[in-house]
Amino acid sequence: MATTFTNTATLSYNGGSVQSNVAVGSVEGVLSVIKATAAEEYRAGDTLTYAVSIINNSDTAVTGMTVTDDLGSYIFNSGTVQPLSYVEDSALYFVDGVLQTPPAVSTADGLVFSNITAPADGNTVLIYEAAVTEFAPLESGGVIENTVTVSSTGLCDVNATENVAAAVGAALSIIKSISPVPVAENGEVTYTFRLQNNGNTAVTAADNAVVSDIFSPVLSGISVTLDGTPLTEGAGYTYNQTTGLFQTANGVITIPAATFTQDATTGAWSVEPGTATLTVTGTIGSVCDLGSVTTGG
Repeated sequence: MATTFTNTATLSYNGGSVQSNVAVGSVEGVLSVIKATAAEEYRAGDTLTYAVSIINNSDTAVTGMTVTDDLGSYIFNSGTVQPLSYVEDSALYFVDGVLQTPPAVSTADGLVFSNITAPADGNTVLIYEAAVTEFAPLESGGVIENTVTVSSTGLCDVNATENVAAAVGAALSIIKSISPVPVAENGEVTYTFRLQNNGNTAVTAADNAVVSDIFSPVLSGISVTLDGTPLTEGAGYTYNQTTGLFQTANGVITIPAATFTQDATTGAWSVEPGTATLTVTGTIGSVCDLGSVTTGG
């Protein structure tokens, strides 16, 4: 990028003076840098791939450069935390499109690649991976602001920033358990479905979340609750006692968003998932109704 400068001359004579016009010039920087990632958003545990492209606009190679990535560092309390962590041995180093020996890497203070060369009128590309750490904000509106700086003796530093936003939406999981174990034949059994949302957006009735299961062996005389509140057949769920197919009705299942808390001392984020609990209780058949059964002594 060119930097513009101006200059005005003064002509003095016989005690008077006149000024020239304003001359405008510009200085073209030798280096420029672009940083990019294909990721549009991040979640906890993700790995992001970054590409740093360094362009040399001069007819002389620039050698001995350092490329420093701040890994999204930000000040917390009296220290610095990093929402990204370099993935060891992930770096690829290209000069004018030709793969080179991987550069020296230090992670003692951010991420530093040493002894990088940009060829005359050419470009150098570094590609590397960084894992999302516990210091990355996960709530809606969270951002990892990541800056890279290219330094070389005798030249101005150049830098580029790439922002990636925290993913917005629900992140669901389901855990199923059975009680009691074992259950007596022709006895009552309860299936419990723990529904978890690790995302920053609640699941509402409009999302039409549905829990379905095929109970085998088939249950009879079932009763269903959601977070302790009874559901009625038809309005709350459907059940086919012949096939064992069970389904909740559209819009019945709602799950709150997770709660995100930043530790006041360390700066690490923790996640308390939003939950909903569905139970289905019914009578199981006799052992002879279950087909082949393995018994233990």
